[in-house]
Amino acid sequence: MSHVCALCGTSARFIHAVAPSEVEVSLCDACHAGVTEGPVDGPHWRCLADAVWSGEAAVQVLAWRLLQGLDAVWARDLLEIVYLEPEVQVWAEAGMGGGEQPSQIIHRDSNGTVLAQGDTVYLIKDLVVKGAGFTAKRGTAVRGIGLVADNAAQIEGRVEGQRIVILTAFVKKS
Repeated sequence: MSHVCALCGTSARFIHAVAPSEVEVSLCDACHAGVTEGPVDGPHWRCLADAVWSGEAAVQVLAWRLLQGLDAVWARDLLEIVYLEPEVQVWAEAGMGGGEQPSQIIHRDSNGTVLAQGDTVYLIKDLVVKGAGFTAKRGTAVRGIGLVADNAAQIEGRVEGQRIVILTAFVKKS
């Protein structure tokens, strides 16, 4: 009996339980390696653009986790527009494992307020965006920010259609 990979639609050889639940999905060799060892950016992972919108919560959870693990602009852009139901989001975050990095690095705005992934912030000063040829004006809203994992003083956000790195000292949380 042939199974189809829940993420990419190719022939599946593995059955994978999506922690911390016991819901199982079928995975191909490449997707199984990505789930167990972490994904490496490549054309194969473009399948996640469809998988994350699946009607099955377990498939959404795996796709979201893999997108989190990819260090690629297209994956971060996709994560900005993805919506998971609250209980699915909790499930996805619960199985991320990990440990020390998120608890060690805390991003704070200019007032000391803790920032979280997806927050909206406002610029408190005009910022010249090097390489993009424009100035981000004071008061500009930056929605759906991303936290730079290894630097508490930096966040990522989209301003005037450009994804830029912004110092937390120049923003305040809305």
